[in-house]
Amino acid sequence: MARKPVVCLVGTLDTKGEEYAFVKERLLASGADVLVIDTGVLAEPFFAPDVGADQVAKEAGVALADFRKNVEGSTRVDANKAMGRGLTVILKKLISEGKIDALLGMGGTGGTDLISGAYRQLPLGFPKLLVSTMASNNTKPYVGCSDMVMFNAVTDIAGLNSVSRVILANAAHAAAGMAANYAVTQKYLASANPLVAITMFGVTTPGVMAARAVLESSGYDVVIFHAVGQGAAMEELIDAGVINGLIDMTLPELLNCKNGGIFSAGTDRMNAAIRAKIPQVISLGAIECFNLGATETIPAEYNTPERKVILHNPNITSLLATPDELVWLGEYVADKANQAVKNTPVAVMIPLKGLDKYMAEGGPWHGAEYLNPLFQTLRDKLNSSVERIEMDHFINDDAFGQAVAQKFLSVWKSSGK
Repeated sequence: MARKPVVCLVGTLDTKGEEYAFVKERLLASGADVLVIDTGVLAEPFFAPDVGADQVAKEAGVALADFRKNVEGSTRVDANKAMGRGLTVILKKLISEGKIDALLGMGGTGGTDLISGAYRQLPLGFPKLLVSTMASNNTKPYVGCSDMVMFNAVTDIAGLNSVSRVILANAAHAAAGMAANYAVTQKYLASANPLVAITMFGVTTPGVMAARAVLESSGYDVVIFHAVGQGAAMEELIDAGVINGLIDMTLPELLNCKNGGIFSAGTDRMNAAIRAKIPQVISLGAIECFNLGATETIPAEYNTPERKVILHNPNITSLLATPDELVWLGEYVADKANQAVKNTPVAVMIPLKGLDKYMAEGGPWHGAEYLNPLFQTLRDKLNSSVERIEMDHFINDDAFGQAVAQKFLSVWKSSGK
């Protein structure tokens, strides 16, 4: 007989036990079984969990009693970090053994930090819900590149009332529904087609769409990452083995990282493909660009005529690279391509007429001769084993996007995939 879907309820049963008891009741009424993990370190739980806080602490290599006695050096931050480590170990084991089908947790700032830290270590596609007082604030530190869902708690999670019951009940019903359909959603990750990632910005969309059409007509699945920092998510998925090939067509995240822009993907950008040894084609879409907030927020050192500041929308500005930065970008891309080609075929494709919509004829940055420091650096620094293809095209020309895709198909074939 098939078992019922199981929702794993995680959190602090000492301080929020009443709320967890209510959510457990709603989950059971929705037809799900419930497995409860206690992460509370301050006192005994409001009701008996299936996995106690002592076991969570043990998995992190610490003694729960030490936190409860508040021994010297033990703080709430230390406890959160330790319990988060232990929770991660337990959740990974439960998921790998197929014993749970969804996760639901609740927290204020401390609980959100603890639970989300564990969630971020879990597989893509496994349902992870978190009711949080931080959900209407900056959620990036908690969500990171994961696919967790955050519900805005609206009220503090401190007692049951006509508002909190509605919020918590909706979260419970959502978790029960996701658990009931977990097996169905997992089928979407089981495609027999190779999965190819492409990076895209709004100003490189036509070229990327042309490449995508060729790949999909050739039997590949395509996942597009918006190069507004989501390149970090792509890097994580490559490391996780989810992505089989890469067309890194849009690279503004590099200069955003170097100059403190708002669309940085971190310092690890372009490294996952090297580690995973996946075939890739690299192009230069929007590489000459980095982004800041509204015009009045641009630091004086960047708000200069040579930057040719563009108001992309009222909250986002685009700034142009200097010649020295173009050299640095060329060196960066060449270094990554040179490392990658040691293990798999790599091609770098250069659209000589311009790298994005900003550089199109009539655009604010029109004049591709400005890019010569970038192009020449690539010519000088790329190893001969990296195929370099220069085309007298604009990156958004259909012909260029189609050529990028065709080159990827050639690279894929020569990689032995």
